[in-house]
Amino acid sequence: MSKLIFVNLPVSNLARSTSFYQAIGAAKNPQFSDDTASCMVFSDTIHAMLLTHDKFRQFTPKKIADAKTSSEVLICLSADSRDAVDDIVGKAKSAGGSADPGPKQDYGFMYGRSFEDPDGHIWEVMWMDVEAATKAHSATAGA
Repeated sequence: MSKLIFVNLPVSNLARSTSFYQAIGAAKNPQFSDDTASCMVFSDTIHAMLLTHDKFRQFTPKKIADAKTSSEVLICLSADSRDAVDDIVGKAKSAGGSADPGPKQDYGFMYGRSFEDPDGHIWEVMWMDVEAATKAHSATAGA
């Protein structure tokens, strides 16, 4: 069985956040969603659990960080191409997020951008030409 990842994110407005993630391509799984949580599916192995603050507090005694003012985590999704990176970031901006809160990354064999969701959670979107990256690493390792 494949390992799955469930990224749990506290959100201030569950309906707004659910709509945002649907706009960037995630599908809501109603089996694991209710009025306190939305399970957003990016792939067979990657899910984001959007949790109201009350629901999130059930899992931790720690204070919920304000992702608009402090960094809690950087999440990175892979993309199939440079154009796909730009497309996802564009959809995030159109859906009410912010594009490129961090610097764009362009190393030729690797290209990445980022977006911030309405609650301030930062997601990186990265494309990499694995063959070119391997060649670049081999060239520098042998030097």
